[in-house]
Amino acid sequence: MGSDPIDALSTPALSATRIEGAAAGARARRPWRIALAGAFCMLLVLTQLPAAAADEPRLWDALRSGQHLVLLRHAIAPGTDDPPEFQLGDCSSQRNLSEDGRIQAAAIGDRFRANGIETARVFSSQWCRCLDTARLLGLGEVSELPALNSFFRHPERQRQQTQELTAWLGGQPLEQPLVLVTHQVNITALSGVYPASGELVVVRRMPNGELKPIGKLETD
Repeated sequence: MGSDPIDALSTPALSATRIEGAAAGARARRPWRIALAGAFCMLLVLTQLPAAAADEPRLWDALRSGQHLVLLRHAIAPGTDDPPEFQLGDCSSQRNLSEDGRIQAAAIGDRFRANGIETARVFSSQWCRCLDTARLLGLGEVSELPALNSFFRHPERQRQQTQELTAWLGGQPLEQPLVLVTHQVNITALSGVYPASGELVVVRRMPNGELKPIGKLETD
């Protein structure tokens, strides 16, 4: 393995050739470091998508225009993760919406209607807090979509689930607003955005199938 230039210079017995080789190795590694720094900066940009009230009309217009969808993190459910005895389909074993969360979910539905969206195609994670959020929106029938299930406890599933969801989205009609109710980890993996509980991330599906977040809508 090549030595770091600092280590090389601190060793009197090293020849100039070895020192020059070490320096060249450092230069060769520099593009990788620059690329990593660039990716990190891009992540920071994505996590700071516009959320100002003045930007809301543009985002609601986008949802009504087609080729857009919204990722919704479930409403307020106090705590993190789920109890050790978690079982899919058994709400009593899960972390659930608080009363504030249920109020928040209903209020999100009201905001859709206030912005001219009475109905939508709604898909949800199979976790109870997501299904309850989706149903409390009151935008229509809720369909379960396993690709939206949390992989918080199983990060090794992130890549496969995100690929499955991206592929599924590529084949969906978007003439009618599409709402996906899911978890923070899923939204961040798909969009690079870290949403708060009940926050909506508006995403545009580009002609090549790429998904591009264009803004987010905060909720109380």
